[in-house]
Amino acid sequence: MIIKSFEINKINLDLNNLFLFYGKNEGFKNEITKNILKNKSKILNYEEKEILENEDNFVENLLTKSLFDDEKIIIIKRVTDKMLKILDKITEKNIKDFKIVLNADVLEKKSKLRSLFEKDKTLVCVPFYPDDGKTLSKLAYSFLKDKKISISPSNINLIVNKCSGDREILINELQKVEYFSKNGKKIDSENISKLVNLNENHNISELVDNCLAKNKKKIIVILNENNFSNEECIMIIRSFIIKAKKLLALSKTFENNKNIDLTISSAKPPIFWKEKEITKQQIYKWTPRNIKQLIYALSEKEFQIKKNINNSINLITDFILFQSSSLTNN
Repeated sequence: MIIKSFEINKINLDLNNLFLFYGKNEGFKNEITKNILKNKSKILNYEEKEILENEDNFVENLLTKSLFDDEKIIIIKRVTDKMLKILDKITEKNIKDFKIVLNADVLEKKSKLRSLFEKDKTLVCVPFYPDDGKTLSKLAYSFLKDKKISISPSNINLIVNKCSGDREILINELQKVEYFSKNGKKIDSENISKLVNLNENHNISELVDNCLAKNKKKIIVILNENNFSNEECIMIIRSFIIKAKKLLALSKTFENNKNIDLTISSAKPPIFWKEKEITKQQIYKWTPRNIKQLIYALSEKEFQIKKNINNSINLITDFILFQSSSLTNN
């Protein structure tokens, strides 16, 4: 059953258990998800890859329900047609007392998952298309008026144009402006430009660093908190290659001297003190041979992403989750 994003009030939580939200507008999807589940206290978040790696455990967890638990609320991000087999198992076992929100990127018309949700009247399918500039401008003006912040129309357009049609990105950028204004600093075009670009490279660098350190829990948090664009996937893979090459040099040094502190202190260029601990984790996790294999895999992945740019988010997410889980130091 198809429901337009502006018809969300038609959703009946008493009748429907399975929801498919797809499209590029992550901010709108998250906003609607929070609204329809606002009275639910316990919500579990998963990546599709996590569930596919432990299908039986996931289904078994749905079957087991504590007497003191409320109805299970599950949100699964970055879903694809691979989720169909999980849905078949849920239907086959007649599992009740749960609600699942499937969050997908763009789904083509030929998608079997999309087709299932569109045709079955017991399922809810909601497409979320990017917000246009007019909608985002209205949201921006409303936010700034409420916070009593004065910004020129040209600077509002600068912020809106940075948001790729996603209201969540817009709100994040406006909140930066709000915090900046509280310090009494002047809000001009130069400061606005710096503010809206402040977190991009930091988040990408943090994602890559934690993947190389195999901090899977932190990686999942970063992926959930950021809505990377297709273009940013190229930036992620390039950052990955650069950091992997630096790590290769460090790993070779450590293999020779067997002294982690000496390896860090003698690094060229010097390693910033904030990065020393995670760099040590990375060196311990990787051997030179493994890093060479990683660099080769990164080059292959970069080619795949450029060839399939519309599927780049799924490609880079799967790659990062796989690398963070694989055993390498052997």
